Amino acid sequence: MALQISATNPEHPALLLELPWETPLEEWPEEYLVPLPRGISRHVVRYARAGDEVVAVKELAERPALREYELLRDLDRLAIPAVDPLAVVTGRTDRAGTPLEPVLITRHLGGSMPYRSMFETTLRPATMHRLMDALAVLLVRLHLAGFAWGDCSLSNTLFRRDAGAYAAYLVDAETGELHPRLSDGQRDYDLDLARVNISGELLDLEASGALHPSVDPIEFGTEICARYDGLWRELTRTSVYPAGKYHYIERRIRRLNDLGFDVAEMQIEHSSNGDTVTFVPKVVDAGHHQRQLLRLTGLDTEENQARRLLTDLESWMATQDDYAPGDPLSARPEVLAHRWVREVFRPTVREVPRELRELRGAMDPAEIYHELLEHRWYLSERAQHDIGLDTAVEDYVRNVLPKARTTLEPTAPE
Repeated sequence: MALQISATNPEHPALLLELPWETPLEEWPEEYLVPLPRGISRHVVRYARAGDEVVAVKELAERPALREYELLRDLDRLAIPAVDPLAVVTGRTDRAGTPLEPVLITRHLGGSMPYRSMFETTLRPATMHRLMDALAVLLVRLHLAGFAWGDCSLSNTLFRRDAGAYAAYLVDAETGELHPRLSDGQRDYDLDLARVNISGELLDLEASGALHPSVDPIEFGTEICARYDGLWRELTRTSVYPAGKYHYIERRIRRLNDLGFDVAEMQIEHSSNGDTVTFVPKVVDAGHHQRQLLRLTGLDTEENQARRLLTDLESWMATQDDYAPGDPLSARPEVLAHRWVREVFRPTVREVPRELRELRGAMDPAEIYHELLEHRWYLSERAQHDIGLDTAVEDYVRNVLPKARTTLEPTAPE
């Protein structure tokens, strides 16, 4: 049987032909390999260079190789975080004509690490919690798309830290199944496998001395179930909001924040019955919001201020007609962010009289806007509907700042 390379991109076969397919993968010469950390795998896996790209090459039987290749392509179409499939190579033989196993080729995920490499230096428990959160996000997104993983574990996941955000990527889809919709039983089975696998992997790390002494492997395995359940309920609860929807959207975002997650993307679908809002969660590291707000708007703020302003910015962007995430013709987030600064942020801050702003001394525009948003939230909660930013500003100037004047005005010297 002749060597065959099945690839989606016509450029890949030409690049891949340069690799030594007549040699068993375990015996590939160093000149072809890239020394990157590898996780534990039941198959032989090597990183190699193909042209300008680094690829992961995995040996396995033809049928599961083709099946996993198609599943990874399906996940790519569904925008699920997973490694990018490039090709399957079949018909391999050595120089004596002895058949060799086919290989599945995926693109190396830049900046990613297998979990064992991350534990080479003992991770702080707080960092471990964020990694488990990232894995919970991945599992929820897979289940929402109808994908039953069948072998969720740390070994089958790559973790990447990007601008303060933690993300988990599926790296092994061999046992997966894609359905129109998953039953509760299918989800529970995946979740129970995750709990057992993760606890076992952490027990191995504990035995090798690579686990922080305060980390209980069994508790961490159970933790992902609790994080998954809370996130699943919050994301699958369908709500249709009336026209004055900011207050209700913000309430949902606050609940996600309380669970320890932020919003990576928000989409609003308009209909005659109301607006349906969909959230995509993410896990972030300290300082993420400051960096993101500075990049988008040029506003240099404290972390809590930045989180609050970004929530308002993302809610506002989702209502703009020229913003459609994923559409190359839509306005870029940077463009909309600067429009928000020009049309929303600055005019709102200017509504607070200058003498009152100066009276508050160290309060910069970001802190003033943050207080206005908090006041709007308080009034909206009390009224049980969104009172709007203009009403909040008016009430803030009339009822809040005068009390601040009384408190902060300097007393006359005796």
